[in-house]
Parts: sequence; structure tokens; C-alpha cells
Amino acid sequence: MSEVTITRAVRMPDPFRIERFLSNPKLGPRLLFFSGGSALNGVSQILKRYTHNSIHLVTPFDSGGSSQGLRVAFDMPAIGDLRSRLMALADETVLGHPDVFRLFTHRFAKSAMLEDLHNELGAMIAGTHLLVGAIEQPMRTLIQNQLGMFRSACPKTFDLRGASIGNLILAGGYINQNQQIEPIIFLVSKLVGVQGTVRAVTDDNLHLGAELANGDEIIGQHLLTGKEHPALTSPIKDFFLNHGLNRKDPAQSVFPERNRTLMHSADLICYAPGSFYTSLMANLLPEGVGQAIAERTVPKVYVPSLGNDPETGDMSLADKVHTLLTYLHRDAGSGCRTEELLNFVIVDKSVPDAQTAEISARGITVLKLDLVSKTSSPYYDPVALCEALVSLV
Repeated sequence: MSEVTITRAVRMPDPFRIERFLSNPKLGPRLLFFSGGSALNGVSQILKRYTHNSIHLVTPFDSGGSSQGLRVAFDMPAIGDLRSRLMALADETVLGHPDVFRLFTHRFAKSAMLEDLHNELGAMIAGTHLLVGAIEQPMRTLIQNQLGMFRSACPKTFDLRGASIGNLILAGGYINQNQQIEPIIFLVSKLVGVQGTVRAVTDDNLHLGAELANGDEIIGQHLLTGKEHPALTSPIKDFFLNHGLNRKDPAQSVFPERNRTLMHSADLICYAPGSFYTSLMANLLPEGVGQAIAERTVPKVYVPSLGNDPETGDMSLADKVHTLLTYLHRDAGSGCRTEELLNFVIVDKSVPDAQTAEISARGITVLKLDLVSKTSSPYYDPVALCEALVSLV
């Protein structure tokens, strides 16, 4: 059997495709996103208007905030970004179980007494808490069981202040499923009516590490983002997965077969906006990701972040494209052609040609579109970005 590639002229944005997907999002395209963090959540909420079939591969390497507390307590991958994406894609209509959504997005008060929070958790497990009591059976019992499992396994020193209830349910499910994250993500997807597919890019409980140009080694996502700690003072020279947080101990991870299967069903692959290294590049580190991307003959699109990214310092847009391709080639092989890994770079029309000329010279099509509105500035307008992506399918 031979493979045939068919090309077509594309109108950007394409009103015919946009209208078709808006009229029946259940049959919408399978857009696959590599992302992490919260940068794509706003876009994901709007994307539900166009398709209920989007695929989101999310990094499980967060080492800051409440996710890190759970990682330390249960020796598990980070689940905060997975939970936030599940909620962004949840069915917001009355058919989507809004009572479950309210519980998953609830957080314990940061200023409350610990004894009061333990009592509140106990009320949730007993089913007497208002947020839990409002949920219909059998979903209520399923949630009570996961929270009960969390409390049974929770160290006495665990601090509940500011904790996301959704994260606690996911943690309880992880423990309940023999330290597997996929079954509980599947369950939560059904509970809140997720209109798409959310998966961790890998199941492994690992951390992110970077070697800087000045020779320093930084271990831990929270030290790289420039959000919880000061921004990096030297560019990242090498980026890798690491076994722990204490010292450099490079690790290998394998892209799960279930994710490769998802990749093979995608109609478009998007390297999404977000923190360049910890949200995007982190997804490309497991072995097999680059190969799986190269195997799929669909549009492959990079949408660079807008605004300041402390992780990239003075990197130009061309530098980011070069780095993206460098890490993809590490897995796909040096002989893999650029067009097998990246076809389009989508930027706002305000980006000067001088910033995109080098990208175009590599044979990559640069699409300059009206992507920033008065209400969204300085970031992408979610509607404009969604319509640009579905027009490429």
C-alpha cells in the first residue's frame, strides 16, 4: 500500500470549516496539543464550541505549589495541570454535571485552621458537605471513595490549606488504582463530561532539569519558570528529565503506546503556547514522541507564546523554532526532514517580517493573522486562535 499526500488551498480563517464545526462540534476535528500549565486553558474552553474531539497531552512534571505537596506525600506525578485542563474542557451545560464541576474547582481556604479543614474533608467523605451532597448517585459515592482513600493514605503532616479538592480526588484515585494515573483521569473525564481527551504525556514520576550556559545545573520545574523563584540568569543549554530534585540524575521515559495511538488519529498537531521549556519542550522529552510526530502526515503547527517568558530570556522567535526542531530531531533522527516535524508557525500580524524571515528560509510557512484583540491584548484572542487552527484541518 502506498501513501498519498493531498494538498489544498487554505483560506485563513476558513468560514466554511468554521461554520461546519460550530454547527456540530461532536464531529469536530481531532486537534492534538502538546501543552502544560494554564496558558491553554482559556483557548480550551472556547475550543469546545468547535470540537469535542481535541486531544491534550499535558506535562506531569510540576514541582511547585500544591502539586508538589501531593508529589512528596504520595510519590506521584504532578496532577494539577491535568486537573485544570480537565476542568477547562468540562461540559458547562446542565448535562455536564455542574455540581461535580463545582466540587472539583473548590479549594480549601488558605487561612483556615487545620482542624477545621480536616473536619470539612471528613464531611465531604461522609457526604454531608453541601458540595458533595448536591451530587447525584452513583457519582457521589465514587467521589467519596477517592477522598476517603486520600485521607487514609495521607501523612499527618500534609497541609490542606489552599488544597484543590479536584487534586485530592485525583490523588486518592491514583492510590486506589495501584499508582496509575490513567484510570482516574478516565473516571474524572466521565464525571465532568470532558469534551475532549486529556492524558499525561508519560506516566513516569520524574522532574525537569536544565544545564545553563554558565555551567549551573537547575533541577525542578519550579526553579525554571521564573514565577515562584527568580528568573534564570543564563540561557538554558540542555534540558532533560531527572529522577529527583536533590541532584542531577538524568532519567529516561517512554511515550506510552496509548498516546502514540492518539497521535496516529490526530488531524492536526499543535505545539501550543505556554512556558517554552516547562510547558512545551517538556512534552517532547520522552522517548518516542518525535518519532510518533514524524509518522503522522497532518499539519504540524507551532504557536509561540505572547508576552514575557522568563524561561527564554533573549531568545528570538527563530531561536525558539530552532530549539523546538533540535529536540524533535533528537528522537526522530537527524535524517528526519523538517516538514515531517513542523509545517506552520502562526503569529500575530504585528510580528515584523524580520523576525520570521529565517523561519521561512527553512521551508516553514509563517502565517501572520489577526490573533490579538482589544479585549485579549497582549495575549491571543481564543476565538481567533481556535478558528485559525480549525481552518488548517
